[in-house]
Amino acid sequence: MSDKNKKITVLGMGIALYVVLSYTVKIPLINQIRTDFGYLAFGVFLCLFGAEGTIVGVAGCIISNLLYSGTFPIGWALGQLFIGIVCGVLFKKIKSVPLRLLIGLASVFIGIGVIKTLVESVLFSLPLAAKFIRGAVAAVADAVPFLAGILLSGKVEKAIKK
Repeated sequence: MSDKNKKITVLGMGIALYVVLSYTVKIPLINQIRTDFGYLAFGVFLCLFGAEGTIVGVAGCIISNLLYSGTFPIGWALGQLFIGIVCGVLFKKIKSVPLRLLIGLASVFIGIGVIKTLVESVLFSLPLAAKFIRGAVAAVADAVPFLAGILLSGKVEKAIKK
């Protein structure tokens, strides 16, 4: 099997892992917002593959939402696209874990707290002030497993190389 095929296979497994983790533990916070442990896989795959790992978060988000609620999550998908591109590009250049954590935290807050919130506010004609509060809660809920994924990525990488 070529390296390209191996990479596609592993990224496909990452998408499946994202979907499975999204269904394992859902801690309800407010309204429809719950922690999403799929972000754990997203963080790991961005650290391991860079921008190519973006497909894990975007496709995993879309598939898990379609299976869970039957809706296409355009706001979430665009937020994750932002997170994936920013973190994927910067994680390839920056190996410092504390700096990766800061970049990851900032990108989740911008991607989910701002981009997702703005998209949903415009699409569904919802008041922006109310959406920003929910968006901030969602960003915190998603940042925790995402940052845990960044922390776990070093151990996963070591296990892969053995």
